[in-house]
Amino acid sequence: MLSRKTRRATPTAREILTLLDGALEFGAKGDIDQLAQAVTTADRLLRGDAGQLCMADNHQLTSAMTSRIDQLDAIVSTYEQSIEKSAVLQTESSEHAMQEIIRAKDAIWELRHDRIRTAKLVDALAGQGASESARKGYFSIQQAFSGLDRLEVRGRDSAGIHVLVSNHGLKATDKQVKALLENRGEDALFMSGAVRMTETAWSFVYKAAAEIGELGDNTRVMRNAVMADALLRLCVSQPDAQVAVLAHTRWASVGIISEPNAHPVNSEELEGKHDDAYLVAALNGDVDNHADLRVQYGLRVAGPITTDAKVIPALVSRKLATTKNLTDAFRETVAQFEGSVAIAVASATEPDKLLLALHGSGQGLCVGLAEDRFIVASEP
Repeated sequence: MLSRKTRRATPTAREILTLLDGALEFGAKGDIDQLAQAVTTADRLLRGDAGQLCMADNHQLTSAMTSRIDQLDAIVSTYEQSIEKSAVLQTESSEHAMQEIIRAKDAIWELRHDRIRTAKLVDALAGQGASESARKGYFSIQQAFSGLDRLEVRGRDSAGIHVLVSNHGLKATDKQVKALLENRGEDALFMSGAVRMTETAWSFVYKAAAEIGELGDNTRVMRNAVMADALLRLCVSQPDAQVAVLAHTRWASVGIISEPNAHPVNSEELEGKHDDAYLVAALNGDVDNHADLRVQYGLRVAGPITTDAKVIPALVSRKLATTKNLTDAFRETVAQFEGSVAIAVASATEPDKLLLALHGSGQGLCVGLAEDRFIVASEP
């Protein structure tokens, strides 16, 4: 999840409710075309950061929207039933009407389950009175959680979410930061709650690992950890803060089920140098030759970290010691991997980029182009 600045003005509550009221009037007249157009326009306005800012902490608006959506749902269902009963033979007009009904139902569903539901979940993460930058950051985090919820059916014994915050302007020596940091920067295994600070970006990770559990358990644990993190809240609340999110869920294929092995993993090695490039990575698939690469390059990895994914950021970081171009270092590193893989890497040096690689036929990479985000997934 890679965010970028929105260019669209925030819609007003009046605009949204006027559109929904207009849709109700069109419904009363039996004008399904105009009803669908009005509801679709409202849904489009409420997408992205602009839509989230419109609904932020605005329970009066979301309640008013829900009331109107309930009425529109009933109107469209009644209209659909009448078309189905009267259209013994398919005609061009009845077919067009059904297309508009589907368009209206899609927009109504999106308003209820995507726009309003997401706004409430972002409210819970961000807290009351959150700044605009904080809401945008937590919106990215919520979108990642939503993706994990859907991907868990493909693997759920361990999961992780990494948040890279840049342009926040804070310093590790700030009094407020020091009070919140405590020993979170000293976790060599990069387990849940660990923090890393570089000159360009700060790295926050949240993980969960449990061999036995139910769908939703891991995201619930990580969501609670995010909500409780006052340092993250301080960081994303800064006016110019930008957030990049990398999340992962899996069935463990290499390495035991544990937080140290849960992805994303970082590039740190034992006795690493202060100026080593800092990266994090997530992997779908298996790097079949990871053990050989560890030996070949003499990687110094903490004993409990046995996942094959660890070689990805560690080797890219090593390569950056001699190859200053991040893209070249990434390309040369992944070219050495054997096996079927989909890889995503984020770099603290260039936090506005997400590096992707795909090899073999067992995985995929889907890139979604939203108005203020790039959303990447290794499963459709």
